[in-house]
Amino acid sequence: MMGLDDFKDVALKYKVIFFDAYGVLKNYKGMLPGVKEMFHFLQENNIAFYILTNDASRSPELLAKSYIDAGIVEVNENKIISSGMLAREYIQNKVQRGRIAYLGTEASAHYIENEGLNTISIKDVDLENYIDISALVLLDDEGFDWNVDLIKALNLIRKKPIPVIVANTDGTYPVTRKDVAISVGAVGDMLEALARKTFIRFGKPDSQMFSFAFDYCAKEHDVTKKDILMVGDSLITDIIGGNKFGIDTCLVLTGNVQPDSYELMIRSYGIIPDYICESIVL
Repeated sequence: MMGLDDFKDVALKYKVIFFDAYGVLKNYKGMLPGVKEMFHFLQENNIAFYILTNDASRSPELLAKSYIDAGIVEVNENKIISSGMLAREYIQNKVQRGRIAYLGTEASAHYIENEGLNTISIKDVDLENYIDISALVLLDDEGFDWNVDLIKALNLIRKKPIPVIVANTDGTYPVTRKDVAISVGAVGDMLEALARKTFIRFGKPDSQMFSFAFDYCAKEHDVTKKDILMVGDSLITDIIGGNKFGIDTCLVLTGNVQPDSYELMIRSYGIIPDYICESIVL
């Protein structure tokens, strides 16, 4: 029998905590109970935190707004580390000219528009005039036609050898307690298989996401890996990613892994968190 830990006791052992968002702090209904009080507790005890998310659908400022609107003033855009930020860094360093086509909404295009490059939604791409398109970025599962525009994206990358960047590795995301929707990560998997190309991916569980987060927080805090805890609800993204990067991990049972199945899933996957907590509620 794997015992459960008290999150308050666990948190006090660390200088910095990385939180996943969905399934840990919020779900399809909004903020989970106790999140506001938990962040207040961290602030009182001088424990820094950052929210590591594979959500590239909105800018860090807009992602933070959902917390602020819920009365959680401790969260601002500087506390958000999203996979879209890694995609932006790649584009800044590797894509120097031309137009960048994207799958997603105008809000998600924030990550590539800020670099001064011309952007164009896949729905506006003309396959008779695509010579200046230098990259395709998959940002969000909304903002385009899943029939016409996905076929257009497939033919674009078949016709021209351009890098394809997937800014969210998640295959699905929850929309109700029992149902999920297809995320842009799964769209990337499909297009990659059909085009027979290799795409560039950013997000958990890739160690690059954790390395980026570590460097980001190290600018403000004098920490080593031993000072950081990763809190997540998914064994195959949050926990394995933290384990591989060499930081301690805490599995919470409010999202992908439920209280009645966590022991079986841990034994099946062989992915072992350092702590297991029912939730982040203190």
